[in-house]
Amino acid sequence: MTAKQLTGKVSTHLVDTLFGQKSFLIHRHVTNDLLALKKAANLAGFNLNIASGFRDFERQMMIWNRKMSGQAAILDNRSQPLVFSMLTEEEKVFAILRWSALPGASRHHWGTDFDVFDRNSLPQDTSLQLEPWEYLDGHQHKLYLWLKGNLHLFGFFFPYQEDKGGVAAEPWHISHRQAAQDCMSLLDVDTLRQEIQSSSLIGQEVVLANLETIYNRYITNISL
Repeated sequence: MTAKQLTGKVSTHLVDTLFGQKSFLIHRHVTNDLLALKKAANLAGFNLNIASGFRDFERQMMIWNRKMSGQAAILDNRSQPLVFSMLTEEEKVFAILRWSALPGASRHHWGTDFDVFDRNSLPQDTSLQLEPWEYLDGHQHKLYLWLKGNLHLFGFFFPYQEDKGGVAAEPWHISHRQAAQDCMSLLDVDTLRQEIQSSSLIGQEVVLANLETIYNRYITNISL
């Protein structure tokens, strides 16, 4: 894969695939396993849907820049909004990284990772929040338990199964182990630095100064 593919600048490695009633861009080596997972989930009584799949660099940067500029909330470890005016630039960067990936380093750039949910279990007139309580003891709990017992049969795993001091636990986020591992093995600090330097990322100077730490704590630091 090229640097542009790894960092979400282009999507030429992805295939437009119908998943349920919507189409998603999925890594060509993941499509069959993901569809097989959906079929098995359906047989188990779940209506497996993707809440978020591929996100390109620009989309991830829009999320990031909204938070860095104060247009969107920056959350603490308990998912509560922090006081924006009280944060230094470095504090903003590290707080954002708990819940939102650095543009260029998101696993969602690869088409190997998906935020999933059971549409049938979603209460009427309720929007999915993608918050841990929904999966650990809320309406998505049964799906989460089923995924824990079956993901590996289709080549998937939870990269953020536990909080390892980097990205917060995400019980909705599944990843195709082999395809994602192949991508991760090619994404290094220099590749990231190059793509970030040529972007309009807010907080770029702080990010570049801390890139080695970010890489080790928030990008490669996953649950295996």
